[in-house]
Amino acid sequence: MTIKDTTLAVAAGFAAAATFALTTPATAGGHGINLEGETVEWVIPFSETGGSAKWANFYAPLLSEALPGNPTVVVKFMPGAGSTKGANWFQEQEFEDSNGTLIFGSSGSTQFPYLLGDPRVRYEYNDWNVVLASGTGGVAYLPPDLAGMMNGMDATALQGTDFIYGSQGATRLDLVPLLAWEMLGLSVEPVFGIKGRGDGRLMFERGEANIDYQTSSSYLKGVTPLVEAGTAVPMMSWGALDADGNIVRDPTFPDMPTFKEVCDATPGCETSGEQWDAWKAFFIAGFPAQKMVFLPAGASNDAIVTYTAAFEAIKARGDFAEISAGRLGVYPQMTGDAATGALTSATNVPDSAKAFVTGWLADRYGVTLK
Repeated sequence: MTIKDTTLAVAAGFAAAATFALTTPATAGGHGINLEGETVEWVIPFSETGGSAKWANFYAPLLSEALPGNPTVVVKFMPGAGSTKGANWFQEQEFEDSNGTLIFGSSGSTQFPYLLGDPRVRYEYNDWNVVLASGTGGVAYLPPDLAGMMNGMDATALQGTDFIYGSQGATRLDLVPLLAWEMLGLSVEPVFGIKGRGDGRLMFERGEANIDYQTSSSYLKGVTPLVEAGTAVPMMSWGALDADGNIVRDPTFPDMPTFKEVCDATPGCETSGEQWDAWKAFFIAGFPAQKMVFLPAGASNDAIVTYTAAFEAIKARGDFAEISAGRLGVYPQMTGDAATGALTSATNVPDSAKAFVTGWLADRYGVTLK
């Protein structure tokens, strides 16, 4: 299957799964569990400053209200090794030990090491049980003086600037912005080792970095105030995927150009060929289902039904569209078969895209994955 065929299949799968989810009861085939008097521990494998933290902290009180018995839902942060530390820990947990009181929040930065065969990965997504998949977007931004150098959407004038970027690692979700900036001809030197994207934003605020990107939830909460204060200017979003597999403007940031638009406007940047195909494949794997909630291996159908129904009840709230738009952005929140389809799309990319990215990582950053 070509990358084009894969892109179309992914887009069609998201659309079909979303339609199916609207018409299929999540509670079919199970009786549910009661969590009265319990504490649910929601493990996030990043620091408390990033988009995953904001996503989990948004959902946690709503989940407490929606689960049978109204348990306390506590978000626990377990950063390290670009999220593989927490994911490896979760892989070792058995459902019987938690009885439905342990859930895990994955991100694109957890998915990419898995896709690329990172030797530190000891987790297997197929062992876990997905109960929510959240789409998101991403925004790159600059200091005002550098943003002012752009000629409309043409980034050519920025090519002589030395950029510093706080990065979790080249094999994490950061490979999407790093590859995009390289395609634009920008000289971006990553400072590897930060524990969450919020730490990258803090570097930008302190003047230690002069280019950054945040996922939508973190951009809305952490960067929008900087934009309003005049200390940051959005450069571009990564965009969104339409039903035909095309990159279109992000619905949360409709007035912001996409990377594809900026690339088209910048001489030397191509929106076709193996480099573009690889970027797009990993964008698709990393953003339309960028954050997911899992129950551990061995979870009972009753537990899966309980959590699926709870997240569906949250989505059905009369105020959900309003409160989620301001915190998460305007993206699909998928349960049931839609979440399962999103997981499949997020953990599979064409071999040609993997080959390009692994070669690029070795050539550009000296990162070898064996």
